[in-house]
Amino acid sequence: PRSILQWNVGSHRDISLESLSLFRLLEPHVEILVLGTGDRVERLHPAMLKQMRECGIAVEVQDTPNACATFNFLMSEKRVVAAGLIPP
Repeated sequence: PRSILQWNVGSHRDISLESLSLFRLLEPHVEILVLGTGDRVERLHPAMLKQMRECGIAVEVQDTPNACATFNFLMSEKRVVAAGLIPP
């Protein structure tokens, strides 16, 4: 179902395995996680991305405006998608 949750992340530096655990708990199981890292695309540690893939969640990292557009597109395709968005 559609939900809005507060994600306690202020910048891309706050994204961790712990903060991403929220997305592994959601039901129905999230297929794709779109992360918006603010004004620009920021690299995340490969171990975080690997762990999410091992849990069956693909992660797409983009700047926040593009992440919003990607999220809306995936929703229109009826995909099970979540977004973690940091304001630009």
